[in-house]
Amino acid sequence: MHIECSKQHYITASTYAMNKNHAALIGIHGGCPWRSPNRVYDSRGIVGLHQEIEDFYKYMTPTDEEHQMRIGVVKRIESIVHSLWPSAKVEVFGSFSTGLYLPTSDIDLVVLGQWNHLPLHTLENALLNSKISKSENVRVLDKASVPIIKLTDQMCDVKVDISFNMNNGLKSAQLIKSMRKKYPVLGKLVLVLKQFLLQRNLNEVFTGGISSYSLILMTISFLQLHPRQAPDGFADQNLAVLLIEFFELYGRKFNYMKTAIRVKDGGTYIAKEEVQKDMIDGHRPSMLCIEDPLTPGNDIGRGSYGALQVKQAFEYAYLILQQGVNPSNQGISDTNLHSLLGRIIRVTDEVINYRHWIKDNYPVKHLGRVAGSISSGSSEGSVSSLAESDSDSEGGDVRQQQETLQFSQSNNCWRQQHRNTSPHLGHNRGHPPQHNHNQVQHRRNQVKAFPSPQE
Repeated sequence: MHIECSKQHYITASTYAMNKNHAALIGIHGGCPWRSPNRVYDSRGIVGLHQEIEDFYKYMTPTDEEHQMRIGVVKRIESIVHSLWPSAKVEVFGSFSTGLYLPTSDIDLVVLGQWNHLPLHTLENALLNSKISKSENVRVLDKASVPIIKLTDQMCDVKVDISFNMNNGLKSAQLIKSMRKKYPVLGKLVLVLKQFLLQRNLNEVFTGGISSYSLILMTISFLQLHPRQAPDGFADQNLAVLLIEFFELYGRKFNYMKTAIRVKDGGTYIAKEEVQKDMIDGHRPSMLCIEDPLTPGNDIGRGSYGALQVKQAFEYAYLILQQGVNPSNQGISDTNLHSLLGRIIRVTDEVINYRHWIKDNYPVKHLGRVAGSISSGSSEGSVSSLAESDSDSEGGDVRQQQETLQFSQSNNCWRQQHRNTSPHLGHNRGHPPQHNHNQVQHRRNQVKAFPSPQE
């Protein structure tokens, strides 16, 4: 691979009033690619915002090509695992399993087998020998609470986390899938919220943000306890109202000091003291306390030490969107003139170019799946369930091997041709687009004050 910057360099973005260099952040593509040039929105304000959320969801829903690319990554890793342990199983969980992933999201895998000691370094060595990833892009986190191997696939720059014998991830994916069926708006809200946190660097626990699982549980709780069934004649406003009320709840109203979130048994708010009763001695509920619906006593939000920064960002979004949908603000509320959703989120040129590159290099005829979700196969989360049509015949496997070989040869050819040229050439077929380090700047949310949690 010729990629010389980590994935965060092409997923960082800023939004309205968050960076002085706003014009550069809009980029060539305008920052709002979900708004097609010929799209005419029906109304100002709340209705226009609702329609933009629908358009954003359609745009960001993974394409067949993106799905196929990720299947290839998983199959390559599965092949390496089976070369070591033929009876082991490789299962997919997390956002790739639930379909709630952004173009730059990681893939979460779990290897199931029987070992006296977790073979982290054995698999690490096999991955390095296979050249699936550069040595500097493979890390073993054996001291973490959940030991994992982190790697970046060299062929397509997708990041992967591999754990061993952790069944909770598979169960969590099942829970989310069932909630998606119960609350059809869940996926649309979550993709907007994930993008919102991603571009503010608040989407990773190790940097103080909140995990995707925490965010999804917060959204489920919101839908459980703040149901808004759109009355007749108002169905075209519901998503916008829900998004604004989500930001209002977690940005202004929720009491982070005293209250914990519980989604099991229909959902409720509970006192943190109640959660602490099930915790191991010496453990205390975190600022953002979310009870694990599968393991009582486990606080999903315990590592999110920057929870108040997340609260601050949510309040910012609430204020900005409230201003935007106000009919009296005619210069702002006309969705045909200005993007209301674009006031809080942007999609950078780097992400747009990366998706174009995927489309060019992973052409697919038919995957036999519903967009945005993994098709059900032999077992929940199994690799064989990811692409029904790929495993229908031996011919499918042969074609995939041939395509992988051709892809690899194309990559090698490209490297030879451009070995001594600029590292920022960009859109060559068979090679992920390059990213300019100097144009990338992390900016934290600049709102300085927020109210104390309510009593």
